Amino acid sequence: MGKAGARPAAIEQAYRKQFAASAELFEKARRLIPGGITHDIRHTLPFPPYIERARGSRKWSVEGHELIDYWAGHGALFLGHLHPAVVAAVKGQMDRGTHPGGCHPLEVRWAELVTQLVPSAERVRFTQSGTEATQLALRLARAATSKEKIVKFEGHFHGWHDYAAVGVKPPYTAPVSRGVPVEALEQMLLCPPNDLEAVQTILEARRDVAAVLIEAGGGSSGTIPTDPTFLKGLRDLTAARGVLLIFDEVITGFRYAPGGAQEYFGVTPDLTTLAKILAGGLPGGAVAGRGDVMDLLAFRDDPAWNRHQKVAHAGTFNANPVCAAAGIATLELIADGQAQRRANKTGDALRAGLNAAAERVGADLRVYGESSCYSLFLEPGRLGVDVNGKSGRRDHTALQTHPNMPLYHTLRCAMLLNGVDLQPFHGWLSAVHSDQDLEQTITAFEKALRMMLEEGCFA
Repeated sequence: MGKAGARPAAIEQAYRKQFAASAELFEKARRLIPGGITHDIRHTLPFPPYIERARGSRKWSVEGHELIDYWAGHGALFLGHLHPAVVAAVKGQMDRGTHPGGCHPLEVRWAELVTQLVPSAERVRFTQSGTEATQLALRLARAATSKEKIVKFEGHFHGWHDYAAVGVKPPYTAPVSRGVPVEALEQMLLCPPNDLEAVQTILEARRDVAAVLIEAGGGSSGTIPTDPTFLKGLRDLTAARGVLLIFDEVITGFRYAPGGAQEYFGVTPDLTTLAKILAGGLPGGAVAGRGDVMDLLAFRDDPAWNRHQKVAHAGTFNANPVCAAAGIATLELIADGQAQRRANKTGDALRAGLNAAAERVGADLRVYGESSCYSLFLEPGRLGVDVNGKSGRRDHTALQTHPNMPLYHTLRCAMLLNGVDLQPFHGWLSAVHSDQDLEQTITAFEKALRMMLEEGCFA
């Protein structure tokens, strides 16, 4: 697209004009909020759109533009925006109270649904987010094994706590953030994804590994796809050595299947972290897993054990009844798997349609993914990136290398101009995306790519 860092003038000019109210809000936000955003993934050049309302598979910007939505609440809104059953459940609970400051019946029903649906879930403990869930899972693993090291895979994302800050983006040895103590990073042992021999080498050489942590659906929301045979081998390898296997199913939980990726791939871990769909689009997370490990969180009739052996866990809004109500309504609706089967089929159609549009236009890009998730890589031909992994082992570092970042921002702006908010790196469908949504999205994608080609975006 010309020299790196330049943005196409015509697309940017049209975007600034069509989303002028969003530009004004962003300028105000920048004076109040660092960077003007409240989540790094929402960073968009020249500025993000501001959304006023949403319903089903659509949302409306503050300017009134109707947009087909592929952010889906960062993957949390599997039933779309404002599903009537979820709204009714939340409204009903609001009349009864938002926070009783104590135990309540809904947390029991919520836990019951999780244990019924997730194969590994003998017990469940609720948290306030996916980040907290992975942090608690690591603490449980260390307590259960009396060991400290955790094997983590390059390119896999597990939230923003300190232990998860290494191995997220190339170069993998550098933390993804400033301010992370080196002592935390040293507890994590990095390993290439889909490489069973590398894991075996680590486990054979060390006796201090508590657990192996993995995004079951693939690193960074499937940007680095997981080999199902690798998952099965990893389960056998860890079980044979007494090392806990932790599936991060914050994204894949209840999405790939009612029981998540572990049901989808037929591999059961020791511990599972959950969030997003779990709470029906409201804040909420959980750790679920083996009863003997999870029961380390329980009080005993032994003051010494409670003080020195128990795994401590608090959280003001853990399992609060409003989020529990939304979670229960959602899980009850998707428990039979019909929504997942429809969404998975829609995901296949979307990926195929977008790739076909790119081929018609002659744009250098590729869309791939699993279930109702998609990943998008721009300029794989120019960069020599094997997105499909057909020429031997997939280069996971290349899949996370985006030397022309402005091009992704331009794509999002061009799609917004055509009525679609397509998360430019990876995104999610809901179970309510319709055939009409897909048809409009594919048409918009082709138009957006032609706009970009006219401005010389693709070399």
